[in-house]
Amino acid sequence: MLKKLFAKISLKELLAIHAGTFIVAVAVYFFMQPSQISIGSGAALAMILANFIPLPMSTILLALNIVLLIIGFLLVGPEFGAKTVYCAILMPLIIAVFEIVFPDFQSITADPALDMVCYILVVGVGLSFLFSCNASSGGLDIVAKIMNKYLRMDLGAAMSLSGMVVAAGSALNPGADPKIVVLSLLGTYFGGLVVDHFIFGLNIKRRVCILSPRVDDIVHYILYDLHSGASLSNTIGAYDNVVRKEIITIVDKQEYRLLMDYVRRVDPKAFVTVYSVSEVSYTPKKRA
Repeated sequence: MLKKLFAKISLKELLAIHAGTFIVAVAVYFFMQPSQISIGSGAALAMILANFIPLPMSTILLALNIVLLIIGFLLVGPEFGAKTVYCAILMPLIIAVFEIVFPDFQSITADPALDMVCYILVVGVGLSFLFSCNASSGGLDIVAKIMNKYLRMDLGAAMSLSGMVVAAGSALNPGADPKIVVLSLLGTYFGGLVVDHFIFGLNIKRRVCILSPRVDDIVHYILYDLHSGASLSNTIGAYDNVVRKEIITIVDKQEYRLLMDYVRRVDPKAFVTVYSVSEVSYTPKKRA
């Protein structure tokens, strides 16, 4: 069954899945676990339970992932389930290797706050790899993906919300330090924002609307120099009731800088409005 499900996964996706899973495992074992900061995730929940269950964290994490994977497979879809099954098995195995190679690993920074910052940044990179492939490292990432699909919540916000309960659970650790509990809650919140930035912020595009008498020159530049697309619409000025053509185009950051430089050269008085766009999709119509 898994063989059929993975048949449609490209080599590029497999490499991204492996890289993302490894990066997340590094963040968990080398930054979160040493300071016992429970930044809301399945790994954090496994770390808390490891204080009460005499099993390695990797074993507990695998058991948690199995339960959540079944839910994710049913609610999100077979592709998500197949990829995440692989990640959910791979990550505990990587952590288990770390437990053998680096037993009783101590904090690199010796500062829980720095460990929290390092964890958030590193895990954000790893999760962006996984979510870009419609996959997850397992655990509460599956819950976030479900909330994203059915509640239309941003992945970062969904991860923050679903992780807050786990972060608060760090208070159950024997001899819990209030500072660690606060850092866990703050880390969960800011971690969601960072993940949201890595997933969407790096792909932000700009919708540029231009009013200028040099319409033909600007459109030609967009089409044949930037190799981008553009559309024209008629707009009527409220003051003089004159009909003018408005150029509308969507460009990335580099194209935006080039376009603005060109517009300033050919028409310094051009009226330009710019909007941020986080996603651009196109569904071609099927021929009859």
